[in-house]
Amino acid sequence: MGSGRKYCAICAWRANCQKKFSVSTDATGQVHCPDYSRDLMIKDLDIDEVLRKEQSG
Repeated sequence: MGSGRKYCAICAWRANCQKKFSVSTDATGQVHCPDYSRDLMIKDLDIDEVLRKEQSG
């Protein structure tokens, strides 16, 4: 998974986002949010793990 992916689970604003998971997405689940900023603390290798945690619960 590359750094060009946009998901709520890896957004820098996810903790206090008021639109979380309510923004439009494309067929691959990527968000189209004007406020999206990738959390640079999450490394590319960690993105899969973060997404699994968000989806499971």
